[in-house]
Amino acid sequence: MEDYKKEFALMLAETGALFFDQGLVLKDGRPTPYFINMAMFKTGRLSRKLGSFFASMMVEKSISAKTDIILGPSYKGSAIALATSVALWEEHGIDLFYEYDRKEPKGHGEATAKKSLFVNNVFFDGCNIFVVDDVATSMATKYELLEKVEQEAIRNSIKCNVVGIGIGVDREQTGPVFDEQGHLVLGKKGPDAVAEFSEKTGIPVYSVAGIREMVNFLWEEKIPVLIKGEKRPIDLSTKEAFDSYLAVYGR
Repeated sequence: MEDYKKEFALMLAETGALFFDQGLVLKDGRPTPYFINMAMFKTGRLSRKLGSFFASMMVEKSISAKTDIILGPSYKGSAIALATSVALWEEHGIDLFYEYDRKEPKGHGEATAKKSLFVNNVFFDGCNIFVVDDVATSMATKYELLEKVEQEAIRNSIKCNVVGIGIGVDREQTGPVFDEQGHLVLGKKGPDAVAEFSEKTGIPVYSVAGIREMVNFLWEEKIPVLIKGEKRPIDLSTKEAFDSYLAVYGR
């Protein structure tokens, strides 16, 4: 496990961004023994560290060498894109553009005529774009962002290439299963939304770290983690609940 992944795991534990509790429910309705809230990286120091983790991942996987623009979907992704671009310059001497999208086209000021869908207006013909965001579940936000990039390219008569998607934590699980009436079916593996995204778009998805390796690291090192509102090392029952959950829903 690379040092930056270990440090990422430690920061998730320190901030309480990773926590375990009973009664937690995912957006799709499935129960989960843990949750990750990247909004806990909410100070200058923590934001800077988060950018460092993404930057290290980009360099380690040779993504930075083929990237011109780091794009973060609003709103959480925009902060990650900025922090990552700063970290790339300060730690690796790599100076890249960063960009983020608007929720709706701007119709005043410098964007009155263009009605641009993006804030910094850094796209250029043949540019290579790397998208960063906190998590990936249904990938709906990523599909929407790709549509915006395509619209912007058409509007400006240019070619834009999305070379990859980078997320903070890979939950390493499949999607939900619904019956014919649209009711959630518990205890069954659904489709892998991340794999389907890559198959449909041809765009690879990377992560700073997977949840299994981080939880195993915190468990083995006896690092205090937020469990039922209390900071303490991961106990056996918590670890077993985590392992059982991924045995059912993991990929």
